[in-house]
Amino acid sequence: MTRYPDATLTKTNIGDAMTLAKTILGVQDNRLDLRAIGHGVNGSRWRTEAMRAHASPRLIFVAKGQGRITLAGLTSGYGPNNLLFVPAGTMYGMEVGKTVYAQILTLPLAMADEWPEEPVHLRLRDVVAQKELAQIFDQLEAELRSDRTGHTRAAHYHAGLLSVFFERQCDGLPAEDRRQTSQARLSAAYSDLVERRFRNSLGVSELAAELGVTPTHLTRVCKQTCGRSALAILNDRIHYEARILLRDTRRPVNEIAKGLGFASAAYFTRSFQAAAGMTPSAFRKSAG
Repeated sequence: MTRYPDATLTKTNIGDAMTLAKTILGVQDNRLDLRAIGHGVNGSRWRTEAMRAHASPRLIFVAKGQGRITLAGLTSGYGPNNLLFVPAGTMYGMEVGKTVYAQILTLPLAMADEWPEEPVHLRLRDVVAQKELAQIFDQLEAELRSDRTGHTRAAHYHAGLLSVFFERQCDGLPAEDRRQTSQARLSAAYSDLVERRFRNSLGVSELAAELGVTPTHLTRVCKQTCGRSALAILNDRIHYEARILLRDTRRPVNEIAKGLGFASAAYFTRSFQAAAGMTPSAFRKSAG
């Protein structure tokens, strides 16, 4: 009998994630913010493709192009007029091709109750709904860019309208069949566990044991659901965090290594260089 838990976000997890975000990155991960996603927009593929999670929810609006996104352990294709909701603490990574243009909206944690607890992938086929969504995003972006009186409050009101629009589109929507399989549930549970434990020097064997499965079975399932091994998912998450810490903080490399569970700064440097193609110090200079 399997005993891996459902990958649902708890209030405790949200609190832990929020505390960590404040400690490492300050408040920028928890304020209303809208940014573009596109080929070359962010400068490096790791900024979009690497597995990561955030302390507050994200909403991704794909305006054009197509690709694949791995969300809570399950890889799916996306296309134009797709909306993807990523709850706080949920790991995801997005492939961005040359024709893709999307926007990612950071939602303050205080607004999380207005959104689902689980990941949602909406494919909007109704032209009226597509136009309504584009209008809300345009108005939201205009207020975020404005310096008029009350623009921040107005932007939050538009975000509230967006949550209502999203809820209406989800109303009566059947559960995604692929997410209901035992393989998808295990992959989601592993993704959730990695997000909570990737700093604890645990390997795939220890994480698999916590889920009540063998490492071999876990890796096979991860490859089936998202095309990556369990080890690749774990390493991807660790090295994404390392890049963020190197780019956004001035913490010494040895402190970052220790905080991410590496036995020594030298081992961290070798591992990081193998993943990024440069040393942590060189990456910090290039990202500065």
